Amino acid sequence: MATVLVTGGNGYIGSHTVISLFESGYDVVIADNLANSKMEVQKRLKTICGRDFKFYKVDCCDEKALSVVFEENRIDSVIHFAGLKAVGESVRIPLDYYSNNIGSAITVCKLMKKYGVKNLVFSSSATVYGMSEDVPFTEESPVGICTNPYGWTKWMIEQILRDFAVSEPSMKICLLRYFNPVGAHESGLIGEDPRGIPNNLFPYISKVAGGTLEKLTVFGDDYDTPDGTCLRDYIHVVDLAEGHVKAIQYLDSHDAGVCLFNLGTGKGTSVKEAIAAFEKACGHPINHVFGDRRPGDIAVCYASTEKAEKDLGFKARYNIDDMCSSCWKWQTMNPEGLADD
Repeated sequence: MATVLVTGGNGYIGSHTVISLFESGYDVVIADNLANSKMEVQKRLKTICGRDFKFYKVDCCDEKALSVVFEENRIDSVIHFAGLKAVGESVRIPLDYYSNNIGSAITVCKLMKKYGVKNLVFSSSATVYGMSEDVPFTEESPVGICTNPYGWTKWMIEQILRDFAVSEPSMKICLLRYFNPVGAHESGLIGEDPRGIPNNLFPYISKVAGGTLEKLTVFGDDYDTPDGTCLRDYIHVVDLAEGHVKAIQYLDSHDAGVCLFNLGTGKGTSVKEAIAAFEKACGHPINHVFGDRRPGDIAVCYASTEKAEKDLGFKARYNIDDMCSSCWKWQTMNPEGLADD
């Protein structure tokens, strides 16, 4: 049985990916410093999967501490999620984002080289496409026009990994640029659990629907879109998790080098459409108002999924109604989020 190290495996996307890996027959080792996640996730994963996963509380920037994970396990592949991920926060504390996100990626690469681990899947982002509105974004679309430090860290790490692959010709690296992950596991036991006020649309809608927050502010209703609100490519987190499994399988069956895939649904959903779908899921209106545009927001952003479908065999299964209903189940089962450690 092949073993996959999942850094940031207690996080939102990481925890769902752990389940998909387990269901696909992989053994999983998790490394997470719990900066943006909680140990309660481990209990929930055990309930869902019926087993414990080997867990290390470790900062992936700490080479000495992370080396223990490689020493104590025969790692075949790494999926690197660990990193800071809030766009607004990255503008306020850019040095933290550059040192943490880039530093952790470099440390992981150093240890993979040292311990002879050849397969790496990196959690990148559509933010690398920046302010371009030449949609749909393909894997060949221009990058490096990022609008915030978070996006720049993803772009820089992609370049670092390309250079690493040139220096280590046996390395197999898959860069996954994904769009807007939403939704929760069908059990309602794990989902997006942001600390404090949510930065993303769906956790915010969920808390307004659940009565935790008073109202949602929609930033701009005068964009050049069918209903005036921004269009985004929302992808169910379970679909996204399965995309990572397919990426691991792809690396196992292909030659060394760097490959790149967008993971999305290939269609845009407007903010107004998302609100309407959530109202359908929860059965009552979502209190919302319209405000000014936010600096840096583009009107339309969605993926071309042709390459992922052709080469990975990946196609998103869930639609916006599925995403909203799973969000609402998570919210109603966990109105205050997961218990603090």
